[in-house]
Amino acid sequence: MKALERLFAEKLLKVKAIKIQPANPFTWASGWKSPIYTDNRKTLSYPALRDFVKLEFCRVILEKFGEVDAIAGVATGAIAQGAMVADELNLPFVYVRSSPKDHGLENLIEGELRPGMKVVVVEDLVSTGGSSLKAVQALRNNGCEVVGMVASFTYGFDVAAEAFKNAKVELVTLTNYNAVLDAALKTDYIDAADIPVLQAWREDPSHWTGK
Repeated sequence: MKALERLFAEKLLKVKAIKIQPANPFTWASGWKSPIYTDNRKTLSYPALRDFVKLEFCRVILEKFGEVDAIAGVATGAIAQGAMVADELNLPFVYVRSSPKDHGLENLIEGELRPGMKVVVVEDLVSTGGSSLKAVQALRNNGCEVVGMVASFTYGFDVAAEAFKNAKVELVTLTNYNAVLDAALKTDYIDAADIPVLQAWREDPSHWTGK
């Protein structure tokens, strides 16, 4: 798995799906300052990389979770990836909205699921874990058994690890923050002097200012 984490991290950096700027931080929607920005939807624009992600997700699902009944993508970032995985595995697909739509049937889950179905959730990115686990709860409220979640990338925040533990959800990711820093350092994307700053952010992202 370590080799996969490094390989995928290199691929994400190469297509600029992950950008690292310790000296010029990004501002997240939450208001947090961050030296890193991740947009895994960029992988959809590269057919070979798109297939790589799809097949690795399928491999992980088969190895870690065995036979499942359906795949659920988390809107909006993981809808395309989830649908491709479901197609490859010949399984039903649904996606979970962040909130019910405000018209028509006001669905939170789009697609057909039956109570008792074993579902694997596909996510593109895990930060604090809040939105990911909200999707899990929606599926559970629908009577389904969430057997696990796969995601492209996690920042590895302690708050997320605790949230997944409390929710009793196994999370498997293709790569992670440490692997990205390792790959970035070895390809001269960042300097060794950047590592303490990047690690300080990960340890306390909500209070990090970049100064």
